[in-house]
Amino acid sequence: MMYVHKIIATSLGIGYIGRGGGTVAAICVCLFWYVLGVIQTPYPGILLSLTLLFVIAGTWSAGKVEPLWGKDDKKVVIDEVAGMCISLLFLPVTWEFVLAALVLFRFFDIAKPLYIRRMERLPGGWGVMMDDILAGVYANLVLQLVIYLKR
Repeated sequence: MMYVHKIIATSLGIGYIGRGGGTVAAICVCLFWYVLGVIQTPYPGILLSLTLLFVIAGTWSAGKVEPLWGKDDKKVVIDEVAGMCISLLFLPVTWEFVLAALVLFRFFDIAKPLYIRRMERLPGGWGVMMDDILAGVYANLVLQLVIYLKR
């Protein structure tokens, strides 16, 4: 079973890249999301369900690999996958919005303002996932505000 947790935590092995693995994982999500949006307009419920699946599986697996790899190891990038998905939820699937979501998400994830850093103190998988989830929420809120102000 630990093998499954490693696959999930590293997002199919992306985490083994090492330095920059989180950014690579976020870019992979953006590419997947954009291609999916170009091929067919995805139903928001499906994207929300997929995002929730990443959050739940990521929290579980990050907690399981922590005793083996340590607290929030660089190999664990499922948190970036979940956070990036949250950044993109309920937004138009255009290259401009996808790129803006990526830039904002990485900014919030790296700078960790507005209580994001505090989330890292949570125990186990929650501490790994929640800072990226909150970074994704902030990125999404900024872009929702942009949409609102453009009306």
